[in-house]
Amino acid sequence: MADTHVRESREDDANELGRIHVATWHQAYDAILPPAALEIMTEENAVAAWRDAITDPPTNGHRVFTAYERSSTGESTVGFIALAPPAEDEEDITAPTAEIVTLLVEPRWGRRGHGSRLLSAAVTVARQGGAAHLICWVIARDTVTAGFLRSAGWERDGWTRTLDAGGQPTDQYRFATDIAEAKPAADERPQLPIVSPEHPTADG
Repeated sequence: MADTHVRESREDDANELGRIHVATWHQAYDAILPPAALEIMTEENAVAAWRDAITDPPTNGHRVFTAYERSSTGESTVGFIALAPPAEDEEDITAPTAEIVTLLVEPRWGRRGHGSRLLSAAVTVARQGGAAHLICWVIARDTVTAGFLRSAGWERDGWTRTLDAGGQPTDQYRFATDIAEAKPAADERPQLPIVSPEHPTADG
């Protein structure tokens, strides 16, 4: 059985992240974005961009995480996720928020839980940084990413923006989710574990 894990990205991950970025974009967006938009993203440019993102992030809130799958034949980089503070011009943000700026899993490694593990890592780190919400902009015609986020409890929050993608106006929808940890009601008393020789704690 394959061993899967997620860890914070290192400089030597940049080559694989750049390769995955370009390969996945061309496969996922070939029928969605114009050729000019895809041609701009070369592997050389992508590798350089991710190396900078990993080694020289603009703020402490900019983080990149890499997913791996290890088997008897070796270890493979299968995807990655990038987390950042929201842009200054984001609309209607009223609580501490972080943004998923990139979430990519190479298609040949799809449907093996890597996207969910990456998303879970981002949620954990965003919470640790004080965020109560996460947002993610998704290309309007990207039904795969939209479906994945909905399956994880995300929903569109009503905001749309239009970007120039290779000379073609391209709409993006903003998805959002609440990641604040639930707190017990004031009148709820915490349930304490029963500790006895017959009922040891999990640490025991």
